[in-house]
Amino acid sequence: MAWGEITDEGIAEAEELVGVLLRRDRMQWIETATRDAIRHFAWGIGDNNPLWLDEEYAAASPYGSIVAPPCILYAVDGTVVAPKLAGVQWLYAGTSWTWFEPILLDDTFTVEARLLKQEVKSGRRFPKWVLQTGEIRYLNQHDRAAGIAIGRCGRTPRGDSLKKQSTSKSSKSNEPHKYRPEEIEDIERQVLAEPRRGDQPLFWEDVDSGDEVPQVVRGPLGVIDIMAWYSGQQGATHYGGVHGDAIRYRQRHRDYHVNKKTGAKEAAGRGHLETSTGRDVGMGGAYDIGPQRIAWCQHMLTNWIGDHGFMHTLNVNVREPNLVGDTLWWRGEVTGKEMCEGYGVVHLNIHARNQKDVLSADGTASIVLPLRDGGPLKFPLPGPLGEH
Repeated sequence: MAWGEITDEGIAEAEELVGVLLRRDRMQWIETATRDAIRHFAWGIGDNNPLWLDEEYAAASPYGSIVAPPCILYAVDGTVVAPKLAGVQWLYAGTSWTWFEPILLDDTFTVEARLLKQEVKSGRRFPKWVLQTGEIRYLNQHDRAAGIAIGRCGRTPRGDSLKKQSTSKSSKSNEPHKYRPEEIEDIERQVLAEPRRGDQPLFWEDVDSGDEVPQVVRGPLGVIDIMAWYSGQQGATHYGGVHGDAIRYRQRHRDYHVNKKTGAKEAAGRGHLETSTGRDVGMGGAYDIGPQRIAWCQHMLTNWIGDHGFMHTLNVNVREPNLVGDTLWWRGEVTGKEMCEGYGVVHLNIHARNQKDVLSADGTASIVLPLRDGGPLKFPLPGPLGEH
């Protein structure tokens, strides 16, 4: 079997793990939402919400203490469930999140992860690839599931196996967009104009279908932006670590990229930081990390709902590579609302488009908002609320 090749035998081996509790040591960056962990994650996504960062401000909030951004659970477990298929590339395809209670300062977690299913697919980028879908349950110190993630991961050919697919769009490279000075000035103005509701409640009664969520803008994406995400969310853990740890990991999983200049085996994540490697793996250049992009959407939504609202669900499909040099505009629109088990739930469509108006990611979300005469929200939620 060629390195990086998808085979029927490899697919069958992975199929045997459906429903089996999986080891997760290489997906875990933190166990506890310490003040440092929360701060580093928030900094890594460019979210300076004082609810995450300012003790005095957070003490006056409905929670009485610092709260973590909901997507910090990516740092507790990276949501990549991609067993077997040794040597085959994995590309992040999306997450369906459900949260049941806020993540408070010093909450600590254990995780349970299982492969739910895998599907053999074909498409314009890769004629044959595999979509693996897994479930991660995040159990807090109270033995409650604070959140559940359904992670989707594409397994695609690598190395010579990718090159054989010469008709694939994946082999094409993309030149970075060249911005005019006035474009950069406009992007920076939009970034600095992002509003945050903060301690002013948004009530369920005041939201209507068609309402637009104020945008969050990210870009032009730089390598330092990607490194900041790694610092707050995963380090090198997903690639086996560094030095001896990395060698032992690569011997077990054959998960690496060969440096053409040196012949050395390096982390598969190198494609996120280097243009030539990103092109080698079929992405067109250096590119962001899927959960990073999804966490930017969380930033947009928590800005909008303020300190009194609660993010309940977030389901995002990662559609296209977001390359170094790209700028993304995350936007959302209210599609409906309902009362469910005494809670006011608001439903939204969300999407991110880049400077070329290419759809980069899209999906849905649901938010729980306080009722005007209902007092603070009560947690944990009794279960999934409303239509998903």
